[in-house]
Amino acid sequence: MSRIQDIKRLVNGGGLFALGTVGGTLYIPSISAERNIIEAVQNKMNTPTLISRFANRFNISINVGSMTKVEFISNNQLDYIFTDPPFGANIMYSELNSLWESWQKVFTNNRSEAIVNSTHGKGLLEYQRLMEACFKEYYRVLKPGRWMTVEFSNSQSTVWNAIQEAIQRAGFVIANVSVLDKKQGSFKAVTTTTAVKQDLVISAYKPKQEHIDKMKREQNTEESAWTFVKQHLEQLPVFIGEKGKAELIVERTPRALFDRMVAYHVQNGLPVPLSSAEFQEGVAQRFPMRDGMVFLESQVAEYDKKRILAKEFTQLSLFVSDENSAIEWLRQQLLKKPQTRQELHPDFMKEIQHIAKHEKLPELDELLEQNFLKYEGDGPVPSQIHSYLSSNYKDLRGLDKDDPRLKEKAKNRWYVPDPNKQADLEKLREKALLREFAAYKQQIESSKKKLKQFRTEAIRAGFKKAWAEKDYETIVKVGERLPEKVLQEDDKLLMYYDNAHTVLGL
Repeated sequence: MSRIQDIKRLVNGGGLFALGTVGGTLYIPSISAERNIIEAVQNKMNTPTLISRFANRFNISINVGSMTKVEFISNNQLDYIFTDPPFGANIMYSELNSLWESWQKVFTNNRSEAIVNSTHGKGLLEYQRLMEACFKEYYRVLKPGRWMTVEFSNSQSTVWNAIQEAIQRAGFVIANVSVLDKKQGSFKAVTTTTAVKQDLVISAYKPKQEHIDKMKREQNTEESAWTFVKQHLEQLPVFIGEKGKAELIVERTPRALFDRMVAYHVQNGLPVPLSSAEFQEGVAQRFPMRDGMVFLESQVAEYDKKRILAKEFTQLSLFVSDENSAIEWLRQQLLKKPQTRQELHPDFMKEIQHIAKHEKLPELDELLEQNFLKYEGDGPVPSQIHSYLSSNYKDLRGLDKDDPRLKEKAKNRWYVPDPNKQADLEKLREKALLREFAAYKQQIESSKKKLKQFRTEAIRAGFKKAWAEKDYETIVKVGERLPEKVLQEDDKLLMYYDNAHTVLGL
């Protein structure tokens, strides 16, 4: 039996072998060492005894079986779940057992094995359905209001979206996605260029039953949206930061809250009660906001207390790949510094070099006009620009907002509007997106070809409107004309498309 050996212990430890293999992989190692097979078998035989002692001491139950049906755990029993599920086609678990199973004459029933495997007739859709069945069992046995952590390691965005879709279809609400730093990389992460260096961790919770019942009673009214937002804000961290730095909590931003609200309503067959513009306006009226984030009244004092100790406010770095991420990049730039179009343009052109081929990205001028405001010298200088100029230019400090010198310096600068004005912009933008979606529908009706280049935000807006109007046929018809890769890699489009299929019984 050939195994990889620990060189440090071999050299520094006087020739003692510390042997270990890469689990779930058949391969020829670069460095090998002989191991006593009798000793290896004895160690394996001792393992169940050690596990049994540990389990009896701490009241642990160990079970081997399919997670699609867990009969030994009753409803609402578990306080917390951590799961590290199969990731698409990463590892063929049952096939790796074939060597010793052929000796034992006992074979694994792999019909419900949640993997992507063409030999088994399992593609991405079958994998997602099996994962959904597992997550539904997790949902059943977890107590309301409690959490599940899902560790994820796969370089394919299609598998990532399938996992997220399965989690949400099971009833969970995703509250955070973060990076798990294991400090030490796996053998594959260290030796291959395509392996994932760090795992992602999805944190999701099971909503309390009283909130679920309340949202069902309130369906077809905007109150179901605000009930969701309130209970979701309760679950999110109030402050993240260390060493004098405060971090943006993305899940608390109005756009992220709107996306989560829409996802929950769609996945649970409820009508989406608010448009993006109505949601933006309602958030500003109902909740206190700090640093572009939304809080409950009971949370804002805690945030203010910790925020005052932080000297810096850091935002996440963005990789611009589509219209949505381009808007967020512009938002970050303008929050830091209100700028003119000429100042923004060079950096913007650098950032959009990696836009997806199918993405029809609007020009910078159109993105600015649809999402931000420009001060043209009329009236007092907006507080967003006044605050920046008075902080960064000594000669402009202490000047009134109507001072001609301040107005001249502020002229033609774009800035992030306050939430009320943002709602007005959202209405105009949504109209433009729906006009574009209508053009795509006409294109589909006059041709049998797939759409090659399109504005993804327009497709999302059109799908949302069609879902609200129960026009599921339009979602399916347009979805079938999108490139399959685009549909599988966009979690929002996939959500509408899958659920429309389910409603229509396709």
